Amino acid sequence: MLKLVAIVASNRAVVVTLVSADCVAVLHRGGKWGGVDRELGSRRKTAQPPPPTAPQSSGSKDLFLQGLSGAVFAMADGAENDKNIEIWKVKKLIKALESARGNGTSMISLIIPPGDQISRVNKMLAEEYGTASNIKSRVNRQSVLAAITSAQQKLKLYNKVPPNGLVLYTGTVVTEDGKEKKVTFAFEPFKPINASLYLCDNKFHTEPLSELLESDEKFGFIVMDGNGTLFGTLSGNTREVLHKFTVDLPKKHGRGGQSALRFARLRMEKRHNYVRKTAELATQFFINPATSQPNVSGLILAGSADFKTELSQSDMFDPRLQAKILNVVDVSYGGENGFNQAIELSAEILANVKFIQEKRLIGKFFEEISQDTGKYVFGVDDTLKALEMGAVETLIVWENLDINRYTEKMPLLEWFANEYKKFGCVLEFVTNKSQEGSQFCRGFGGIGGILRYQLDMRSFDEPSDEGELYEDSD
Repeated sequence: MLKLVAIVASNRAVVVTLVSADCVAVLHRGGKWGGVDRELGSRRKTAQPPPPTAPQSSGSKDLFLQGLSGAVFAMADGAENDKNIEIWKVKKLIKALESARGNGTSMISLIIPPGDQISRVNKMLAEEYGTASNIKSRVNRQSVLAAITSAQQKLKLYNKVPPNGLVLYTGTVVTEDGKEKKVTFAFEPFKPINASLYLCDNKFHTEPLSELLESDEKFGFIVMDGNGTLFGTLSGNTREVLHKFTVDLPKKHGRGGQSALRFARLRMEKRHNYVRKTAELATQFFINPATSQPNVSGLILAGSADFKTELSQSDMFDPRLQAKILNVVDVSYGGENGFNQAIELSAEILANVKFIQEKRLIGKFFEEISQDTGKYVFGVDDTLKALEMGAVETLIVWENLDINRYTEKMPLLEWFANEYKKFGCVLEFVTNKSQEGSQFCRGFGGIGGILRYQLDMRSFDEPSDEGELYEDSD
């Protein structure tokens, strides 16, 4: 919950300070800010709003405030929003910050990692203030001192560093029309940021924020052969062995005489018990007991014998994990050597896992269309109608869709990111990098949905001379 703390007006800007339990946002209104104004698109094509309209979001109607707050406030609600939505909002914030430029070294980028002390940072800023007092250029000196003072004031609102760290950008930027504007952002990222940064420059340094967007998905590995099984995980460039055990299985042989069938039966029984034990341990290591859902993004089965195939097809293997199998690979070794080899052989699949997920999602959408099930919708108008009816199960949107919502005077993508949960749907952002994604963007306008039940959108069409509510930006 954000609380208005202060509104300060001057002849150059209006400063609005809002505070929540773990977020502070200071927004400045006045003049255009290069990049942010382009992001929001100050000149929109307007049209008459036809009924029905979706619930309007509360807050200021000012485009600059709405666009910036949509990016900044997203950081505070990270626990409530889907991770993909948070990533999209961070991308938007980075785009706005990177486009800002200032004169001299009047723009401060400050990142405090989790576990650091606010007092240490305040002491460092006090030392920097003393150093900046010696800058010869009066204009530059005043800008730097003002930025440091602003940073110190923001830090006073925090008793300690938030669990995920603290990111603060403050300084004087030059707008497109050559005027100067003071801006300040302070927020907690949606996941821990391990970088420590303090820089004064003519631009904001967003490299650590970009690193937050790098994939930290965890993948599970089961390396299984006739000598034992290894369970491991891979996250980024870090691999971890969770558990391994050995097994002594009887070999095939033709001896035994009258007992040969009994020996064969005992051998098959031990193999069965081995597969069952592996399946039970897989559930133990790769299913989160709190959520009853897999704790890995994908699963790789590897081995030098046919045990891995037998496991993947076994009824004893948890169906929740079967759905997560990305690949089954043959390796020459077992144990940790086999683990390393499985990682190498699966590198391409792991790198493209989001790519594959996107292809599957859009492929499902195309399948609904090809089978003419009636459980699909595309286009802005039809998708919004289905959304209002609560019929949309999965809302699919191109991440660079440039359409604006007239009633809220904000980008449609941002409205989706803020409101999609009210309609009980899942929001998925897709790219146009895959063949399916490109076809979705070019052929279906980059917006569509998979419905919960069959719906004939043509029955809701009504002739109207009022025009369209959603139009492309200039």
